[in-house]
Amino acid sequence: MIKDTTKVTTFTVKHIEPEEATVAKAAEARLPTEFGEFRIAGYRSLTSDEEFVCVFKGNLKDTDGVPIRIHSQCLTGDVFHSTKCDCGPQLEKAMETIEEAGRGVIVYQQQEGRGIGIVNKIRAYALQDEGADTIEANTRLGLDVDLREYSQCVEILKDLGVRKVKLMSNNPDKIQSIRDGGLELIERLPIEFEPSKDTFKYLSVKKLQMGHLLSLV
Repeated sequence: MIKDTTKVTTFTVKHIEPEEATVAKAAEARLPTEFGEFRIAGYRSLTSDEEFVCVFKGNLKDTDGVPIRIHSQCLTGDVFHSTKCDCGPQLEKAMETIEEAGRGVIVYQQQEGRGIGIVNKIRAYALQDEGADTIEANTRLGLDVDLREYSQCVEILKDLGVRKVKLMSNNPDKIQSIRDGGLELIERLPIEFEPSKDTFKYLSVKKLQMGHLLSLV
C-alpha cells in the first residue's frame, strides 16, 4: 500500500458524552472469515431507522493509527461482484489490509447507491445503459448525486475506542468527516485499482466531477 504524502492536520478528539450519543451498539459476536478472524457488531441509529455493521479486530486504541474504512453498502458490487464499480474489490482489500495489520475497523453503512436505495440504483443503471454517467442518471431521476452522511460512522469508531486513523478511502467527504468528528488522521491509504472498460467512465466521474483522489486520468 502506497503511503499518501499529503500533509494532514492533527485535531483534538472531542469527547462524546453518553447523552449526546446518536448510535447504540445492539449486538456483537465472533466472525471467522476467509480473510481471518474478526469480530462483528451491529449498531442502531437513535435518530433514524438506519442500522450499521462493523467488522473489526485487534488493538483499536493503537497510537500508531488504526486502519479503518467507512464502506457504503453496494449490493451489486459486494454481493453479486458487479464489474460496473470498484466497491467489491475495495471491501476485500480493506479486510486484507486489516488482517495484515492485525487491527482495524470497517464500518458498513446501509446507504445503497450513495443513499438512493437499490431500486433507484437499478433505475439509474438502466439510464447508464443508455449512455448516462452516474451523476446524469441520478439527476434525470430527480435524485441527489450523493445523499450519504458519515457522522454516525465516526461516532461508531469512537465507541470502539479508535482515536488515531489510517483511512482507507479516496473520498474527500469521508476524509473531512473523520476530521470534523475529532479523530486524528495519521495517514490516508489509497484504495484504487486499474480501471477496466466497465469502470473507467464510473471512476472518471468520481475523479473529475466528485473530486475523488484517484490517479486514473
